[in-house]
Amino acid sequence: MTSHHLRPRLGVLLSGTGRTLQNLLDRTGDGRLRASVAGVASDRAEAFGLQRAMDHGLETRHLREPSAIWSWLLELDVDLVVLAGYLRLLPIVPEFEGRVLNIHPSLLPRHGGKGMHGDRVHSAVLQAGDVESGCTAHLCDERYDHGRILVQARVPVLPGDSPAALAQRVFAAECEVYPAAIALRWHELQRG
Repeated sequence: MTSHHLRPRLGVLLSGTGRTLQNLLDRTGDGRLRASVAGVASDRAEAFGLQRAMDHGLETRHLREPSAIWSWLLELDVDLVVLAGYLRLLPIVPEFEGRVLNIHPSLLPRHGGKGMHGDRVHSAVLQAGDVESGCTAHLCDERYDHGRILVQARVPVLPGDSPAALAQRVFAAECEVYPAAIALRWHELQRG
């Protein structure tokens, strides 16, 4: 699947509030990320991220079946699929092999896997006594939080940190890392 686009068309999948989507929209809007968001789908009809996408005039869908998701993404002619707080495991079809990215709020392989998202990850980091955490942008495969790492950023764990305080610092790092990973992967694909 080669693209005829000069900049990647992103298909965003989310399950929650759409904070990561908003970061991508801000960065594509001001030119820091040379890409466009073609559409946004959620497995949850009530996900606030869908409303956020509609407020930006984006095409949105509530889709739960993987076959429906892939059909829609192919219709939209997307180059990269960006998981933005999407909590379901998505079996990747051949057309999108190496084109599905995720961001995880820890330094994978630590604190990843099924059920490890949001505050659960930050609580696990604190309970483990880790001195640093961070975030990992990676290519997706058939396992949760697994696949080739594209970009990581480290964030210190501070004395007295709460999961919420740590989450805030990690999300600030995610806002830098994810656009960088998208740009990197697009560059790799363009080089062949």
